[in-house]
Amino acid sequence: MSAPEIHVEFAPELALFVPHGRRRGATPVTTDGASSLGHVVESLGVPLTEVGALLVGGREVPRSYVPSAGDAVDVHPVARPQQVPGAPLRFLLDVHLGTLARRLRLLGVDTAYESTDIGDPALAARSAAEKRVMLSRDRGLLHRRELWAGAFVYSTRPEDQLHDILDRFRPDLRPWTRCTACNGLLHEATKEQVADRLEGGTERSYDVFAQCEECGRAYWKGAHHEQLATIVESVLAEFAPPT
Repeated sequence: MSAPEIHVEFAPELALFVPHGRRRGATPVTTDGASSLGHVVESLGVPLTEVGALLVGGREVPRSYVPSAGDAVDVHPVARPQQVPGAPLRFLLDVHLGTLARRLRLLGVDTAYESTDIGDPALAARSAAEKRVMLSRDRGLLHRRELWAGAFVYSTRPEDQLHDILDRFRPDLRPWTRCTACNGLLHEATKEQVADRLEGGTERSYDVFAQCEECGRAYWKGAHHEQLATIVESVLAEFAPPT
């Protein structure tokens, strides 16, 4: 008995994950007759973190559906904004996404970041333990079953990365409330409270400070504040909910 053959067509947004020969139109795929459609799609290179609706003959089916010979499958990307049920929306970023991590923290988004390469198993385990959405450009990492949730970061440019993640997940934005170094919460502080962390010029020039509750780092409106404020204002103009 011959193995069942189905025809799979991927949405253009998913084209980068599949071989060139499968990027346009429906292509034949030989299955084993027992594996789920989710497994088949993943075996073709697409992480399930990026897969939305699966349609067979125009009818939506679950990932557990076992395809039959002749099935015509359409694979759609995740719908936006993406809902992540079951926990507050929090992120975990791998070692390659430091700039994105700092910008998310600047916007007040709860963002854990591994500054060293601790390996895919440890990252996946932390995602599961802390119920954080794993953000990565590592496709292999996003295939790991133990991930609580994940998302591929499509661009290499931090500006585009930030826009993509905000557009996809629409997290609550609370700018200037988190430490960009460690993700801790900030609180107002007096000059006296942070004096031991300031250089002489800073102590003489500034009077308004904040301090991280976790690492103790001090913040003030220094030389880079205008650049950071531009990022914040641009994001709020596009993603802040109407009041």
